[in-house]
Amino acid sequence: MANAKTELTKSDRHTFLAVDYGRARMGLAIADSEMRMAQPLSTMERINRNEDMRRLRELVREQGVKQIVVGLPLRLDGTRGEMAEEAERFAERVRKQIGVPVEMVDERLTSWEAERLLEEVQGRFIHDEKLTGHKKPKNVQAKMTVDAMAAAVILKEYLDRQEQAAAKAERNMKANP
Repeated sequence: MANAKTELTKSDRHTFLAVDYGRARMGLAIADSEMRMAQPLSTMERINRNEDMRRLRELVREQGVKQIVVGLPLRLDGTRGEMAEEAERFAERVRKQIGVPVEMVDERLTSWEAERLLEEVQGRFIHDEKLTGHKKPKNVQAKMTVDAMAAAVILKEYLDRQEQAAAKAERNMKANP
């Protein structure tokens, strides 16, 4: 029996968009169901609700997004604060105005993880620059912001969870034919 990844047809492919919601800006990351690898996309500076939603709708259309994942900024103890409630309202607006399914994902410590990953990547670039004498392109540096990387971490968490659920379902089907 082929595994689920190899059975995907072109029509089964889904593009996922993750949003690390913030009051000043939103980090964005993207992945598709075939590669299942979250990549930082960009950081969107917030303007106002209508303009933000218009730009997000345009991005969803351009990228063919079928699922949006929004980070849920819970407190470390797991309780909801003001930002979590704001992110939930944002996710509901996205669901209603863009018409794409939206799921919330616990984003505790994602910014910390994003900063750690960026430091690691930047350290490698600096090391490579010293070895080769080549500077990294400015656009690579611009794309690799903490917010976009945090969105990639959120999306990776979501994709990992989906993969674990699919594997568990497959094991259950084999155990109970």
